[in-house]
Amino acid sequence: MKSVLPLILVILFVAKSFAQIENQNKSKTIPAIESKKDSSDVIVVKPIIPEKKDNSGLNGMNVPSVLPKFEMPQKSFSMLPQEQFGNPGELFDKRFQNKSNDIKRELNLGTKGSKTDQFFGEIKTKSKKVRVRYRDYGEQDGDLIRVFINNNVLQYRVLLANAFGGFEIDLKEGQNVFDFLAINEGYLVPNTAHFQIIDEDGNVLASDMWALSQDVKATIIITKE
Repeated sequence: MKSVLPLILVILFVAKSFAQIENQNKSKTIPAIESKKDSSDVIVVKPIIPEKKDNSGLNGMNVPSVLPKFEMPQKSFSMLPQEQFGNPGELFDKRFQNKSNDIKRELNLGTKGSKTDQFFGEIKTKSKKVRVRYRDYGEQDGDLIRVFINNNVLQYRVLLANAFGGFEIDLKEGQNVFDFLAINEGYLVPNTAHFQIIDEDGNVLASDMWALSQDVKATIIITKE
């Protein structure tokens, strides 16, 4: 009996020790704390995902991306040769004459005007001055003339229009020789004009017409008495 009692005490002591170790190893549960805020106040932020373009074309084929249009700089085009002239009037005459010649060749016109100088006579007057008028009596086609008086250039280049143009000039004693030189023939050959010479009282001293080839002139003399 004495030997059994110590054994029972040892067993009880060991059992109590194991119970204490097990209680220490158990985790404690912490209760959740409820939020006072309502769940509706919570802002949910969604990430922005870029839209993916559908590059698929017909029948599942890929459509290539459209590249921006690239244009080469345009170079100005001119049918006229790039020439330099000291006098702008010479440039105009040359360009117009070249164009006129091209049209003549296309239409097979050739020259139809007078190839010899034309003389319209001599008129005598007591008037101190006269008015000289001229116009293109045909279609206005770019006819150009040069006007001389007594071999001096009075008007270097005149474009003949359908309406009358001209000038007024004082007459010197004796002969006053007026020359009208055809610079070109326009694009409807020949160089055509209707001219008039009117005295200071409005009387028509001369009225006539010419049809000249290029570099041919028409002459009239007004003699002041």
